[in-house]
Amino acid sequence: MFGSQKDFDNRTAEYRSNLAGIKHQHRLKTPFAKASRPQPNHPITLHVTTSGGIAYDSVRCWMNANGEETTFELVPGGPVWSTLEWRYVLHWHGQIPPQASGTVIRYKIGGRAIGSDSWIFADNQARVLSDATEFAISIDNYDLPTWARDAVIYHIFLDRFYPGDGVPWKKPTNLSGFFGGTLRGAIQKLDYIQSLGCTAIWLSPVFASPTHHGYDSTDYYTVEPRFGTNADLKALIEKAHQRGIRVILDFVANHWSNQHPTFQAAQRDENSEYKAWYTWQRWPDEYTSFFGVKGMPQLNLKHKPASDHLLACAQYWLENGVDGYRLDYAPGPPHTFWADFRQACKAVNPDVFLFGEVVRHSEGIAAYIPHFDGCLDFLLAEALRRTFVLETSTLLEFEAFLAAHETYFPKDFSLPAFLDNHDMTRILYLAGEDKAKVKLAALVLFTLSAPPVIYNGTEVGVSQRNPLGRFEEARLPMLWGEEADKNLLTYFQRLGALRKQFPVLTSGKRKVVHLNLQNRTYAYLCTLETNSVLIVLNTSRRSETIDIPISVFQTAAEDMLNGNRVLVSENSVKVSLPAQSSAFIA
Repeated sequence: MFGSQKDFDNRTAEYRSNLAGIKHQHRLKTPFAKASRPQPNHPITLHVTTSGGIAYDSVRCWMNANGEETTFELVPGGPVWSTLEWRYVLHWHGQIPPQASGTVIRYKIGGRAIGSDSWIFADNQARVLSDATEFAISIDNYDLPTWARDAVIYHIFLDRFYPGDGVPWKKPTNLSGFFGGTLRGAIQKLDYIQSLGCTAIWLSPVFASPTHHGYDSTDYYTVEPRFGTNADLKALIEKAHQRGIRVILDFVANHWSNQHPTFQAAQRDENSEYKAWYTWQRWPDEYTSFFGVKGMPQLNLKHKPASDHLLACAQYWLENGVDGYRLDYAPGPPHTFWADFRQACKAVNPDVFLFGEVVRHSEGIAAYIPHFDGCLDFLLAEALRRTFVLETSTLLEFEAFLAAHETYFPKDFSLPAFLDNHDMTRILYLAGEDKAKVKLAALVLFTLSAPPVIYNGTEVGVSQRNPLGRFEEARLPMLWGEEADKNLLTYFQRLGALRKQFPVLTSGKRKVVHLNLQNRTYAYLCTLETNSVLIVLNTSRRSETIDIPISVFQTAAEDMLNGNRVLVSENSVKVSLPAQSSAFIA
């Protein structure tokens, strides 16, 4: 796990901050209700908490639905004691009236202090309505795209993937340099990607940028010349589509490069029309940026011209065949922007897949259900790494997490899952180069319902040279030819083929049928109508024979992954597994 929430003290500080004053945090449910996507012509529940040294006699919502303004009162739902804060937290609930599809709701929430005419507004504790945090909800009938639900996604970090045309890797003096991956190289590896069973490609940022990673663009309409041309990107999209592979672009709405022409103009001229595109503490040198990185100024997306520019960029590439966007650092832009972004993208392509990078707890992720089709599942990634790689969590702890996690989010909210990415320690390095651990984690990844994501190189044994003191350690160049681990590659290819062969994995219901803490063995059954798949894992360092009391298989079953011996009787399945191995039984 990465980010501030890996630290207990930081989590505690955030928890306390979330209870301080009047807070909404885009919570669209009561505390124990199931998270759900807002539906047309149905009321929407708002949840607000108040705490601290101020008592409120009224909590009110100011709402604007497609230009029509109204207000309504929230009602107190009763106090809840917070031992950490050593005080009561009062919960309030109210309902936004049913709205038609296509409506964008913008609203603010405030509380009136008892004995005064003073209002305090969520979430920023502003004292004036115009300064208050503005929330937003997009109401529509767009379903999760079928192709996204069934996807296997290949994540390409473009500069480190493949130069193409027989060109060797460049040899920069450090890991921040350019290694030479190109879009033509990606085109030439489409058959390889397809051999993994992948049905979608997620490209790291491809737009003009001064850095190897591209998360600081200077022009969202132009491909970075090191990667190729706009024509190369369009060719990649066309050739991928010919193979039934969708193309997802990494889209950064929160920030871009300080070399962007609008920022350069804003710094040169205090009267520039672009000055309002940014937030300045003291012009021209002090401004809000991405985690204080001065080379990445943060956009002021409350300013309509800046917001409209990004919406137009997103629509442009959808019109040119892009199938989806992975939305970088989604908590950065305001919810009002994401509501507009969803409307703008779905208007061009209703089948577009929008999923966010939200490195937060489940409640924080749920706040994005109205805007996105899904979010990357950092919580599952952490659980997989702790359980099957670091072995700091038990199988019982993993199952307890998974059973709750699978039911917390609505089924039409996708949670693409992964073992590692370009900002995390490579899983093979984390495993101490133990590929058996990687295989166990990968089997679980590919047999849960969420779309699995392969970060390029994980499937062929790309590791690291040093710990993740800097992100670039997780971005070493791809291994090709004799350098690639053929055994590991074959394993991932088999996982991809099995996922395609057995739709029960994406659409079925999962049930744990065996868990032995002492022997460190674990099994779950995936069932859809009359079809079943049994996943069995032995995470211990010794061979185990596992007898599972189920009767879903009639007379015979086969381990379709490793060829382990499987015995089927009327009421049980018995499988013998070597140390650190698994079975896929069907």
